[in-house]
Amino acid sequence: MQQLRADVLVVGGGTGGTAAAIQAARRGAKTILVSEFSWLGGMLTSAGVSAPDGNELLALQTGLWGAFLRELRQRQPEGLDHGWVSFFTYDPRVGAQIFADWVAALPNLQWIIGQTPEAVLWEGDHMIGVRFQEFTIHAKVTIDGTELGDVLALGDVPYRWGWELQAEFDEPSAPVSTNQLTQRYPVQAPTWVVVMQDYGEGETAPEIPTPLIDDPDRFLGAWDNYGGDRFLNYGRLPGNRFMINWPIHGNDYGEEIERLLSAEKRGEFLQEARWHTQSFARFIQQQLGRRYGLAEGVFPGGDRGQGIENGEIGGGAYALHPYYRESRRLRGLTTVREQDILPVSHGCVAPLPIVVSGQGCTQAENVCDAIALGNYANDHHYPSGDITLKPKSMRWGGRWTGTPFIIPYRSLVPRDTDGFLACEKNISVSHMANGATRLQPLVLGIGQAAGMAAALCVEQGCQPRALNVRSLQEALLSDAIAPAAVIPLLNLCPHDPDWLYWQRYYLDRPEAYPANGNCPTRQSTNNESYTRFDAGSVSSAQQTVTGIIQPLSGHTYAMQIAEPPALTERTVSLVTLDPNIHAYLTTISTEQPLIVSGLLNRSGNWFLVEAIEA
Repeated sequence: MQQLRADVLVVGGGTGGTAAAIQAARRGAKTILVSEFSWLGGMLTSAGVSAPDGNELLALQTGLWGAFLRELRQRQPEGLDHGWVSFFTYDPRVGAQIFADWVAALPNLQWIIGQTPEAVLWEGDHMIGVRFQEFTIHAKVTIDGTELGDVLALGDVPYRWGWELQAEFDEPSAPVSTNQLTQRYPVQAPTWVVVMQDYGEGETAPEIPTPLIDDPDRFLGAWDNYGGDRFLNYGRLPGNRFMINWPIHGNDYGEEIERLLSAEKRGEFLQEARWHTQSFARFIQQQLGRRYGLAEGVFPGGDRGQGIENGEIGGGAYALHPYYRESRRLRGLTTVREQDILPVSHGCVAPLPIVVSGQGCTQAENVCDAIALGNYANDHHYPSGDITLKPKSMRWGGRWTGTPFIIPYRSLVPRDTDGFLACEKNISVSHMANGATRLQPLVLGIGQAAGMAAALCVEQGCQPRALNVRSLQEALLSDAIAPAAVIPLLNLCPHDPDWLYWQRYYLDRPEAYPANGNCPTRQSTNNESYTRFDAGSVSSAQQTVTGIIQPLSGHTYAMQIAEPPALTERTVSLVTLDPNIHAYLTTISTEQPLIVSGLLNRSGNWFLVEAIEA
């Protein structure tokens, strides 16, 4: 067996693991990344969720997430505005190539493909490496970037799996006692994503074969409240393709999900989940017509029919593995709870995380240890249906968006284990809060922070629990390639000259952080013209239209388009991700003519405004 050594070992090439390895290597640490699959990026690529949710506002497009979006815009000429579930839908092959290129550009980052962890190496309470099938790798810091927290289990690092009752964390939406839902679905259901293709009017796609387990009655009513076209356009991709990741009588699958924790039974669950999606794709074809079939050649490998061969059941139209929404979850120095992601009283942002006495770390008290930010609504998936959750959303930019919240560094650090960090859905978070912390852009940010922290631990010769969190925050904010925000500031984008000042200001004075998430700015109050900050990322498909804007209740806006003629008499919703345009729209109280530039999304029937001339 080959013996290797590194400063930082990242186990797993998912969203967080990929980000951690890239950031650790960019900081200068000798890094080894070990992945099971030939694609990096996890949820964003190999799991097929190429319609990411959360951190969509321009002010939240920072760090590796913002860099990823800019690369997508440059590499996908069709633009990103295709479906209605997300502002960003793309060919997953493009996303996978971006991560592969970033890794290839780093000579101090070694990427090993096709290996999974088998044992953890220890010196006392210090994790010193991991053994794989063909390699044993020693490292100063090991990061668990696996989809299901496999290193936690192999190393007996304390973790959680399943629901917490209300008595444990006093979470407002947590159940008071166990019930049928908590027992049947201890964690959220994964989804095996498939990409389907519209072969065109009058064309006949190849028939999707019947899987060994097929029960089409499970899918009855899947799009009853939407219609077939809107259902497909939920995850529309370039090239008349559709990401199928549908929660309503769709391809979420969670039966006997605890089998994922067993090396002997995991393959059994995966095969059933894959068949479930194949059955749903066949149902779609039968109900909506033979013009719809499986897309070809999206994922590496092929669609090999009925069973597991060579350990692989994805490929072709099917993602390489399921989209896992929940994992084993670390028992860390602190746990992110539901109340940590909800808005403060009379505000629209969540509270900043503050280190207090007795939390088992070496940080000074009353320090804000924010290291990543998200904003997605608390979204839970169970095949039996939705559950009632405390609201965490607000009207912004003509639409609903989620309350911005913070991930603290302490949630990446185990209570008693040295030489280890978590960086995926496996951070220290409650089952309830995981519904918001699991989303792709935030996990990319968590991974970036974990990779930076590991590299700093190597530089400073310290353990993760002893790392000065302010040095980590400063390194993230001032990174030369992908500077990452750690404080949500809704009205300030990363390219603003004051951005770094206000990030540092609230880190040093967390008590001054405003409840509305808006900091003082020097932006012009001239309403004659508003343009987006990141002008270089504007799609070549941008259009300019003239029409009458009508402000509606609840900060929503409609526009009757008058020009160009091809769109005349079309009424669309006006939405924006730009804080300046958002501020301007809130000043409109009566109908008035406007000239707007941006992107028309026919799937969502909205116009994404990037510039306005009054």
